[in-house]
Amino acid sequence: MKNAAVQERKTTAIARGVGMMTQVYADRAENAEIWDIEGNRYIDFAAGIAVVNTGHRHPKVMEAVKAQLDKFTHTCHQVMPYENYVRLAERLNRLTPGDFEKKTIFVSTGAEAVENAVKVARAATGRSAVVAFSGAFHGRTFMGMSLTGKVVPYKAGFGAMPGDVFHAPFPIGLHGVTEDDAFAALDKLFKADVDPARVAAIIIEPVQGEGGFYEAPSNFLKKLREICDEHGILLIADEVQTGFARTGKLFAMEHHGVAADIVTMAKGLAGGFPLAAVTGRAEIMDGPNVGGLGGTYAGNPIGVAAANAVLDVIEEENLCDRAMQLGARLKQRLASLRDSVPQISDIRGPGFMNAVEFKRSSDGTPNAEFANHVKDLALERGLILLTCGVYGNVIRFLAPITVQDEVFGEGLDILEACLLQATSELD
Repeated sequence: MKNAAVQERKTTAIARGVGMMTQVYADRAENAEIWDIEGNRYIDFAAGIAVVNTGHRHPKVMEAVKAQLDKFTHTCHQVMPYENYVRLAERLNRLTPGDFEKKTIFVSTGAEAVENAVKVARAATGRSAVVAFSGAFHGRTFMGMSLTGKVVPYKAGFGAMPGDVFHAPFPIGLHGVTEDDAFAALDKLFKADVDPARVAAIIIEPVQGEGGFYEAPSNFLKKLREICDEHGILLIADEVQTGFARTGKLFAMEHHGVAADIVTMAKGLAGGFPLAAVTGRAEIMDGPNVGGLGGTYAGNPIGVAAANAVLDVIEEENLCDRAMQLGARLKQRLASLRDSVPQISDIRGPGFMNAVEFKRSSDGTPNAEFANHVKDLALERGLILLTCGVYGNVIRFLAPITVQDEVFGEGLDILEACLLQATSELD
């Protein structure tokens, strides 16, 4: 079987709107390595977009999944519940930031978690408006699209978005938006467009994912918490991409000493199995009526079993510390190339949620062409990279936190070679 032949079939069989970063088809994977259907090996610096933080097919996760398969695969928790759902909820209630009583629900995807967080916030407050930020990504459902702060490709062509959603600028000093600018815009929003007394929630990614891996400053998050408290607004932390040891803490908000009222989670939660969660203050989470939350596959027992194992692995293998070590090593390697690669404009990211941003060396404008060229060169050499950012000029690094040292070093060598080659071929 050849990749090109399957790609031809894909073009005929699958809708055009499903974008693909590569045209190679996976056959098997182990930890931080993937082999395609032609037998070619790739080092995975994407981890399924921060999903397999514990690596592909971690033995402990696979053991838990196989044990659950031997018991049952589905009953629908709302029809006949199961204990491991309760146990996982208890663990997330304890582990998410905030010294207050919490409750949790499980759903299937990050977008679904965001949708339910908004539902909970509206039910609990009796308000309808929601504020999000420019550059944000919160999913591809209609509410998710409405909250997302990027038009192409997420909103383009899909018509009117749900109402009562407003956007404020995310503070990014590199692009000339200060914290003061962001707060001034939020104040203007409250004066000109929406009464804060009508706002149910403000939702923010502590580190923007698709938006470019920009970290929200600690002072910004603390003041945002104060503004929410002043106006009775709930703060939602979208930790879908930042969660589960990726930033060097189990949750990114821990870096800032700020507790959100509601936290959304998915991706790294279940080590490759579809599972998402919403955890929040108990009285808030109890806002919706009985039957208002849930779903046929919500909290699938296989995903729940995997997630309980993932939490064990993170603790037993000290993956938060490991993320800090790997991120420091990556950023140090990139920093050593600044003189040789003048297109590098910024290197950033907490823990092992890192990014490098590129500019044109001639005029300093965002350089998406360079980022894409590096990504393509890397794939040719067997390294999977992802781009992101509103301008498409950022490469984000999301390798499994369990990546072996020698495999990580090999990946860094490929990355360096590709950056140097791209510099010789492009501005």
